[in-house]
Amino acid sequence: MRHWVGSLVLPLLVACGGEPDAALTGRQTATVRAEVERTLRDAYDLSRPGLPERMLALYPETGSVVSATSGAVLTSRDTLEDGIRYFWDNVGSNMRDPRWVWDRFFIDVLSPAAAAVTATYHIPHLNPRGEPHVLGGAMTVVMVKRGGRWIVVQEHLSDLPQTEPSTSH
Repeated sequence: MRHWVGSLVLPLLVACGGEPDAALTGRQTATVRAEVERTLRDAYDLSRPGLPERMLALYPETGSVVSATSGAVLTSRDTLEDGIRYFWDNVGSNMRDPRWVWDRFFIDVLSPAAAAVTATYHIPHLNPRGEPHVLGGAMTVVMVKRGGRWIVVQEHLSDLPQTEPSTSH
């Protein structure tokens, strides 16, 4: 298992400019973790306007990006943009009083310029009929620092299963 993980991480580190033997100090690791977490929290902050643009800013303007969700894999920023805007126009804009709540962050700092993040979240809100509803899931992203900002180069998104509303007799 360790060899398998190493065979994936080593090429990532080389591609991101990191050296697998270069040990980071505790302070460096903490700084990277804080920057990465803040980047994600800011991008998904539902209390501020411009959510689709902030989400899109997480992805590189050029170069490769891979996004896996719902059994499909996207490799184009344009396709990601279409998906984000479609979600916001058809789902997000219909949520009333939504709050993006991060449940847990697991951030593995790979180098000063690369990190792997797995996080869980939920979005409590009211649907258009005023009924309570919650969306949520888990995400794993590989982020690299380019041009002074953290961007997502790989991601896998997993939605919570939808539950049927309970009916009382």
